[in-house]
Amino acid sequence: MKVSDFDYRLPQEFIAQTPAEKRDHSRLMVLERRTQSVEHRMFYDITDYLKAGDLLVLNDTKVMPANLTGVKEKGGGRVEVLLTRNLEPRRLASGSNPASEPRGSVWECLVKPGKRLNVGSQVLFGDGEVVGTVLEKLESGEQIIEFAGDLQGYMQKHGEIPLPPYIEKVESRKSKIENRYQTIYAKQEGASAAPTAGLHFTPELLNKIKANGVEIAYLTLHTGLATFKPVYVENVEEHKMYKESFEVPPETTEKLKKAKRVIGVGTTTVRTLETIANDPLFHLPLNKGEKERGFQGETDLFIYPGFKFKMVDAMITNFHFPRSTLLMLVSAFAGKDFIFKAYQEAMDNGYRFFSFGDAMLIL
Repeated sequence: MKVSDFDYRLPQEFIAQTPAEKRDHSRLMVLERRTQSVEHRMFYDITDYLKAGDLLVLNDTKVMPANLTGVKEKGGGRVEVLLTRNLEPRRLASGSNPASEPRGSVWECLVKPGKRLNVGSQVLFGDGEVVGTVLEKLESGEQIIEFAGDLQGYMQKHGEIPLPPYIEKVESRKSKIENRYQTIYAKQEGASAAPTAGLHFTPELLNKIKANGVEIAYLTLHTGLATFKPVYVENVEEHKMYKESFEVPPETTEKLKKAKRVIGVGTTTVRTLETIANDPLFHLPLNKGEKERGFQGETDLFIYPGFKFKMVDAMITNFHFPRSTLLMLVSAFAGKDFIFKAYQEAMDNGYRFFSFGDAMLIL
């Protein structure tokens, strides 16, 4: 299967630069897989398709101000650093002794310009209140950097929300756009990109959904490189996903086992649910008196056509980039031909694409 099979031409005017005036006033394309039919609605109409016994699963990750600008210690050149994945928990879990190591935090990062830094190079942020030291340069282009100092405090004061590169950076609308680049239920900070399918929900819409007897559950997958980095190989099967950390609390596991129909909001939620569906522990009966299990770890699950879904019955998603793993995932769920037909119909009807664009419900 070729990556080029998932290419399509999208004129620039279809790329949404700003969100809809109201979150739930985006358009909604409804795809029915069984009948291969398409409906055109508004996102607030989604209540017409959700029913008692359904479980709506949301990713409550929060986008952190992960874009930092510093200077190289030697030479003083400007360096831009995007934090994409926290490696500190993994390092400590591997058996190292935190008491004998420097107190810092270790992150996988994208660095621009990366060629300026070598292993051991240091980047100063602010007046040196935070110092990043390059521990490793990966073949894939990322760098492992250890930060000394109050990184979290510095990020909150001086970091910027990493908006997608195709969003025009207009200063007058920056704060509004950054605010809308979080879901209303964002809680667990750690993502470097938003789970954009959830951007359409409002508190009122979620309350209406609950009132219809639909259960709502939360999990966390910190969106990172696996979600937004391009596919560079020619054959789909050769692509390797980056790892992203996730957590599914016990109360969500309990609801999943009781649900009549599981609806995943976004590709990040779907990948997390299908990851735990492949875990034998999820299906293992509980002993008498034993509490429900939660799940946490890292996932590099790559979903493309041919994948057999075990957990997710329906999904809500946005319109995705050509040649992306996200487009491959929805093609696996609904069928590539049906998805490409729907994308063409979306363009014919003036839908808006990507992060701030319109939504799709696949049943």
